[in-house]
Amino acid sequence: MVSKPHTTAADETVVGSIDSTDSSDEYVIADISADDAWLSMRADEAMTLPAWR
Repeated sequence: MVSKPHTTAADETVVGSIDSTDSSDEYVIADISADDAWLSMRADEAMTLPAWR
């Protein structure tokens, strides 16, 4: 477990993406260096980039 939540280890790769289907768009955040390490939400409910800063 990471003791500082805003830091990552050198071998972690975290990415974000929009996954579109016919019925909705989902914003997905995933650590692609680990199995089952992802979360998603409706894209229209995700924070904008300026809000993340």
